[in-house]
Amino acid sequence: MPTSLDRRRSLARLAATAAVLALALPLAQAADGSQKPIRFVVPYTAGGTTDLVARTVGQKMAETLGRPVVIDNRGGAGGNIGMDAVAKAAPDGTTIGFGAISTNALNPHIYKSMAFDPRKDFTAIGLLGTSTIVLEVPAASPVKTVADLVAAAKAKPGLPYATAGAGTSMHLAGVMFAQATGTELTHVAYKGSGPAINDLLGNTVGAMFDNLPASLPHIQAGRLRALAVAGPQRSPALPGVPTLAEAGLPGYALEPWFGVYGPAGMPAPLVQALNAAINEALALPEVKEKLVQAGFTPRGSTPQELATLTQTEYQRLGDVARRAGMSAD
Repeated sequence: MPTSLDRRRSLARLAATAAVLALALPLAQAADGSQKPIRFVVPYTAGGTTDLVARTVGQKMAETLGRPVVIDNRGGAGGNIGMDAVAKAAPDGTTIGFGAISTNALNPHIYKSMAFDPRKDFTAIGLLGTSTIVLEVPAASPVKTVADLVAAAKAKPGLPYATAGAGTSMHLAGVMFAQATGTELTHVAYKGSGPAINDLLGNTVGAMFDNLPASLPHIQAGRLRALAVAGPQRSPALPGVPTLAEAGLPGYALEPWFGVYGPAGMPAPLVQALNAAINEALALPEVKEKLVQAGFTPRGSTPQELATLTQTEYQRLGDVARRAGMSAD
């Protein structure tokens, strides 16, 4: 028999849903009044971390808002092509984008030409969470630890490492690793995690920094060896794998964040409707479980919290990029 606490919780959930639907009314009447689908632009190729999160969260957003959410993968230029499409879309709530630490904080400092300014050309809607970057090698590699990799890099300056692309958070992780260890590494940029992992599995390249969701199945299957994770804490998906700080690089920590942005000038009711739908999706146990198992940590926010994070990280990563002489051109 339901307790008074159960009834209060049910009423609270009903009230929250009613509030979201009330906020969604202006979204449903946006633009020409038609029920257009919401285009959720993912500025990377299908199959990676961003694609998984966008499809999982987008499905639940569609259920809450009562209209389709269509994933539009537009990879290229480190995410700049897709986010430029978002920046140039009408601010009517029918186009949103999957922004990241790279597209909205790092890229302007490492690309000579940018079609948008992440500080001015977007409306922050809400955080989605953070991902884990893993440093990995082929399972057959003689490199067993981070110390082994550092020793190999010092013995062979210019040791190559792969990432999913220039200007990505994985590229940043490699730059920070080289700075922390005093080694000289050669960055090999691929067009997405998939082709980079294929070359890692084929021993074409000896090491890789990757977002964990893409590499996790290969690690679990024993085809790749995880040496460490880049975040401040160990990943729940790989509890036996140390952080880079634990592995001998004190103070090293990089935790890529991801959020949803719309074009600049979106009306507040649309932003509130979308933010509420995102946060409701992230709070669902089945969504949390799916994302955590994939190596992603879901975390929502207010629009203002994402806006503040974007501005702060823009400044911080600009300093990092200048010191390292990072370039994606």
